[in-house]
Parts: sequence; C-alpha cells; structure tokens
Amino acid sequence: MSNPLDTDAGSELFSSYEAELKLVQADLNQKLEQVSELSGEPRKSAIRLAERTLDEANELLGQMRIEKQNIPSATRSKVNQRFRNFESDIDGQKRKLKALSDDRKALFGNRYSDNPDSDQQLEQRQQLLSGTERLDRSSQRLRDSQRIANETEGIGRDTLADLQLQRETIQHTRMNMLESEGYVDRSVKTLRGMARRMATNRIITVAIITILVLLIIAVIYSKFH
Repeated sequence: MSNPLDTDAGSELFSSYEAELKLVQADLNQKLEQVSELSGEPRKSAIRLAERTLDEANELLGQMRIEKQNIPSATRSKVNQRFRNFESDIDGQKRKLKALSDDRKALFGNRYSDNPDSDQQLEQRQQLLSGTERLDRSSQRLRDSQRIANETEGIGRDTLADLQLQRETIQHTRMNMLESEGYVDRSVKTLRGMARRMATNRIITVAIITILVLLIIAVIYSKFH
C-alpha cells in the first residue's frame, strides 16, 4: 500500500485527493473480497460495483497527476514517490479485478465447465444449437409470412386495378346505353309525327275524292233535269 500522508510534501489540495484516494482504495479492497466470495448473478453485480469504484480511483489519480505539477520542485520528489506507490497499488487492484472477472466458472456457477467434453458442456451446446435452430425456423416463418403478405398485397393491387377498369367500362357502357335510348326516343317521336302526317294526308285525300265524286254526281244530275 502507499506511504502515510505527508502534508509537508505537497499542497493541501493534493493531500485532500490523497486522503480521499486512500478511502476509495479501502472500499475497493472490500468489494474485491466480496467478489471472491460470490458466484453467479451476485458476483456479476459485485464486479460492476468494483469497476465503478476503480473508475473513481483512476479519476482521483488523474486529479493528483495534475495537481502535483503545481507543487514546488523541492518537495515534488517525495510527492512523485507517493504518487507512484498509489499507481502501483491501483494497478494491482485492477489486475485482481480482471482475474476475478475472467473466472467464468465463478461467474456462471455450475452451468460452466472448462472440460468441453463434459455432459454439462455438451448439454449446453445442444441447448444452444436447439435455440439457434428454433430461431432460424422462426426467422424463416417470418420471411415466409412477409413474402405471402407481399404477394397478397400485389394481388390486392392487381384486383383493385381490374375492378377500377371494369367500373370504367361499365360506366362507359351505361353512357352509351343512355345515348342510344335518346336516339330511340327521338326516332319514335319522328315516326309518330310521320304517322300523324300520313293519317292527315289520307283524310284530306279521301275528302277531296268525296267532294269530286259529289260534284260529278251533281253535274250529271243537272244535265238530265
């Protein structure tokens, strides 16, 4: 661990960082001891807490590195020595935390085995392969469903286009029928007018013939009387 705090060797701000770093280091050591006693999810949570504490310690080291530049040269050598001791201590804690984090058996508990031929490891691989196959089948079903949906959408668009074309054809045919009905109505009216005129002409003709016959009869009768 680092040497005791020497307030005569540095500024008060550096000393305050140094005292705070000692507390953070003590907290980090305690967390590392807790990690070594845990496994599974509790171990993962403890590692995350230790990592945050290590980040805090590194941040304090950074502040101390900046502040020691403001210390007079006469006393800076002692400060540099204490600073290097802190760096060495924190580096050791970092290595210990990494070793604890790399202990996969402790992290995953009895589910993890270093022997790739063990029954548990084979079972894990089979479960992983089975899950992968189920995922692939689900993905294929989704792709098939998407393809069918796209095809259905295309058929729907084509059907709507055909219906629109048929509607336009029906409307055009209806307009032609209405126009044809107008022609028929006009033709019927024309024929009716012609029939009335023919009937009138026939009556006039009969009347004229009748008058002529009567005149002839009258002339003949007047000659013999």
